[in-house]
Amino acid sequence: MITFLNNKINAALVGSWMIGWLWLLNPVDAIAQKAAPANQGRSSAEAAPLSQIQSLQLTSQAFRAATKRVMPSLVSIESFGGSSVKAGRIGGIRKQGEGNTTGVVISPDGYILTSTFNFIREASVVTVKTSQGDERVAQILGRDDTRKICLLKIDDVAGLSVPEMQPAEDVKVGQWAISLGVGYGDQTPAISMGIISAKNRVGGRAIQTDANISPANYGGPLVDIQGRLIGICVPMNPQSQAVAAGVEWYDSGIGFAVPVDDFAKIIARLKDGQRVLPAFIGIETGPAEGDGMEINGVSPDSAAAKAGVIKGDILLAINDQPINDMLRLRQILNRFEAGQEISISIKREVAKAEDKAEAKTGLKKIKLVLGSVIDLTPKEPGEQQVDKPKVR
Repeated sequence: MITFLNNKINAALVGSWMIGWLWLLNPVDAIAQKAAPANQGRSSAEAAPLSQIQSLQLTSQAFRAATKRVMPSLVSIESFGGSSVKAGRIGGIRKQGEGNTTGVVISPDGYILTSTFNFIREASVVTVKTSQGDERVAQILGRDDTRKICLLKIDDVAGLSVPEMQPAEDVKVGQWAISLGVGYGDQTPAISMGIISAKNRVGGRAIQTDANISPANYGGPLVDIQGRLIGICVPMNPQSQAVAAGVEWYDSGIGFAVPVDDFAKIIARLKDGQRVLPAFIGIETGPAEGDGMEINGVSPDSAAAKAGVIKGDILLAINDQPINDMLRLRQILNRFEAGQEISISIKREVAKAEDKAEAKTGLKKIKLVLGSVIDLTPKEPGEQQVDKPKVR
């Protein structure tokens, strides 16, 4: 009797699970057509539930259908020349800025989005091969180092395939996500599946996924189960804005993609050839007694130094957002880019002239224009640009 009841319960659970899978996969026409014959001529009450194997086969078909839908919009990108990069190989695969990478067509007349990963070298020649096999020399227009994306343009083309975009407001945590890339020179993309793990990561600029994000698909698309574009796969690190940051997380199970709505609002600037740089305020901080973070050092010629911030000040807030630890400071700064103006609230002890032993505390709100975390001064050949440790 107990065995009979357990079997009935298990059958009910499996049936509910299968119904959930069918609802999830329903948008893919090919799957619906494949599943229909099994239940033709039956009422909904008589329809036989799919087996687990059948359900998994439908899932596999959904991934293939999504891949097929976005494939015409993928391009393979290769760069030549530029300074060498001293950093070691990534996961035993290759050096940063070397080899093929992936891009996504975003307009029929040849605008392509990709990751900055392959352009750390400041390549002198860039070529793009479309899914139709046409090869063109590409021009690098603008780049956004806060989102790790850049815009390329190829000429003498028309009618290139542009992927359908999933509306940003419809992207949900827990939904299927598929990353694709042709970064190893293959015509058929490598794919990896997972889910959307989180939204609004890395200063609100990224979607997090557990689908594999690697050098093969940096610059490639992250798509939903219907093959619609969710975002562009990029290497990111929430704790660093250095030009090469994020690559070290390769194959960690944590990957990032710049969402559709985020790169849409930066395209015009990239077409104008602008370079968007991460924010650099120029302070080194540590714990303080009470609220805020104590400023233990100020970088010369930084935004903080120019605004009159000094060692010993207590940083209380940025744009009225309280700062009480290093993680919060990084999260707030990641929201900004170089050239933007912010206000900081600081507390400073000022000794009285007549009695230096007795001090008073003053609260100040200072406006400053953020500098760049990337040092753009000329480097010796082979020297990689990085941010300064501990100083934000």
